[in-house]
Amino acid sequence: MSKLILVIEDQEDNRRIMRDLLTSAGYEIIEAFTGEEGVTSAETHHPDLILMDIQLPGIDGYETTRRIKANPDLRGITIIAVTSYALSGDDAKAFEAGCNGYVAKPFSPRELLAKVREYV
Repeated sequence: MSKLILVIEDQEDNRRIMRDLLTSAGYEIIEAFTGEEGVTSAETHHPDLILMDIQLPGIDGYETTRRIKANPDLRGITIIAVTSYALSGDDAKAFEAGCNGYVAKPFSPRELLAKVREYV
């Protein structure tokens, strides 16, 4: 059985890149455009892993992560921040919000796939 990954990303180009990369590696993908959709998708599908953009319309990725981690049924899902926020301390903010990993954009496909494989 393939692992299910939820991609929470508002930019279509970024979703397409992640979708193509992850499906070609054998993962099943579901996508959400906003933080609110991401929380609902996580509750509905219970993915094995979430790739979380930080800059989202509505609630940002930090708050989306906090809401997912606050749900006892979802708390154990690994969340990797995939973000263009790459300033000093931004990774610490992601970890404080509950993310388990951090990948800066632009990412190399090989780097992202290695990070995903580290957790699933």
